[in-house]
Amino acid sequence: MSVRMEKNGPVATIIMERPDVRNAVDPATADALVAAFEAFNRDADAKAAVFFGSHGTFCAGWDLKYGATLAGKDARRELGLDFPQGDAAPPRGPMGPSRLVLDKPVIAAVAGAAVAGGMELALWCDMRVMEEDAYFGVYCRRWGVPLIDGGTVRLPRIVGMGRALDLILTGRKVGAEEALRIGLCERVVPRGQARPAAEALALQIAGFPQGAVRADRRSAYAQHGLPLRSAMEREWAGGVDTLGEATQGAERFASGKGRHGAFDDI
Repeated sequence: MSVRMEKNGPVATIIMERPDVRNAVDPATADALVAAFEAFNRDADAKAAVFFGSHGTFCAGWDLKYGATLAGKDARRELGLDFPQGDAAPPRGPMGPSRLVLDKPVIAAVAGAAVAGGMELALWCDMRVMEEDAYFGVYCRRWGVPLIDGGTVRLPRIVGMGRALDLILTGRKVGAEEALRIGLCERVVPRGQARPAAEALALQIAGFPQGAVRADRRSAYAQHGLPLRSAMEREWAGGVDTLGEATQGAERFASGKGRHGAFDDI
């Protein structure tokens, strides 16, 4: 199988495994990734996920050998991934889960290359943990392949328009040190440590009261493009439903838990 899931308590690690093509994504792999992340989203016991590419590469992008089979055909019709009219749910992205809207956080554990569509998959995740020799890059620039898995949408929102256009238009390599500096990743770890570091981070997030975690995450995404008042109203509407959980937390604090930054037993 090209995609599998491993669970450790509340953390699900979804692993892409196509080492012969550096974890490039063909339609079967895209379908398998969607199925895996949808299963994670349905699993009440899974609180956070890690997205990992095996054998030292996160993902080399869209499988260009598959893409070559579309030469001379109507690629748009062959892919069949157009957005429907109205509010109907879109089909999967060419790379798989890039159009999914999940209820729970996903952390990318990036080893080696996360380029072209692979970079877009990493951008789809909530956070990115990179190994010190890992790298991003819009390498598909060289082959005329557009960013159609959210790259032109998410990258400017994460790093700003100027930096995003620099990366999009030049297709240059972006190492882990620069990625951390410009906000393209949140952690840099030694080689071979991306998966355990991301899983430790996911486990930390999974240990918090989940109502507030999910409400705050939803609000952070929903506020894009909204006027301040509308964004604040949505924040309130989403957060107020978790106040029962909040009062329970306040009771724990009042009983003496968590004082002076001692959070291990709360």
